[in-house]
Amino acid sequence: MIVQKDFLSKLKDFGLNSYESKLWTALLSRGVSTAGELSDIANVPRSRSYDVLESLEKKGFIIVKLGKPIKYVAVPPEEVLERVKKKIKEDADISARMLDELRESDVLDELTLLHKQGIDLVDPTDISGSVKGRDSLYNHLDYMIKSAEVSITLITSTEGLLRKFEMFKPALKKAHKRGVAIRIVAPLTSEVLHITEELDGIAEIRHNENLPARFCVIDSKEVLFMLMDDKQVHPSYDAGVWVNTQFFATALEQLFELAWKDMKPLQQLKH
Repeated sequence: MIVQKDFLSKLKDFGLNSYESKLWTALLSRGVSTAGELSDIANVPRSRSYDVLESLEKKGFIIVKLGKPIKYVAVPPEEVLERVKKKIKEDADISARMLDELRESDVLDELTLLHKQGIDLVDPTDISGSVKGRDSLYNHLDYMIKSAEVSITLITSTEGLLRKFEMFKPALKKAHKRGVAIRIVAPLTSEVLHITEELDGIAEIRHNENLPARFCVIDSKEVLFMLMDDKQVHPSYDAGVWVNTQFFATALEQLFELAWKDMKPLQQLKH
């Protein structure tokens, strides 16, 4: 039986390794079979077949048939999918409970104290780093927004505003409730007007069409700026630089102030 490599690679989403994928698909094609038969069909060494089949049984992908010789029965893929989904949820719940317990423990306090003491000893020029991939960029940006105490200045693209609205709306609302002043700038086209209406009570929004940039300044202390045009780069290749320096952040925000004055407020665009 020949199974395409790209098909087998997709079975990793089920939590299967290469041998497990080969033996399971072989058994699916036969319905019921012995380890030896499956080994030959799937081109898996016989010395490994029994261990791999035992692993598949524990994961709920197959059933061991009573009698001799030992044969294996394939569980229908629909049922397997439900079992995998249930297992993922159970593992996630366990991990979440462990993290909640850690949050309430002395361990977190000790780790936080250790981090603060370490940061105090670090030269400000060392508190910087590159961030690769849009998911990583947004994870760090989410952390920055949640940590904001005074101000958030965000400039982005039209597409970026759509993405950030979905991901950061809860964090921006909470920041607004904390009294953080939020300013957002983007090209406000018709496709984002419904978003700006929701954000209008949370942030001060202005239209930008002459300043192609993507960055965020938090509390005039730290900056995350993206290096690429998001229209021309795949999300996984997006990249940015994070710096934690009041000197640069303040200078950047002062330059932003000059451009801010000439940008049209949201209210003017509605008329």
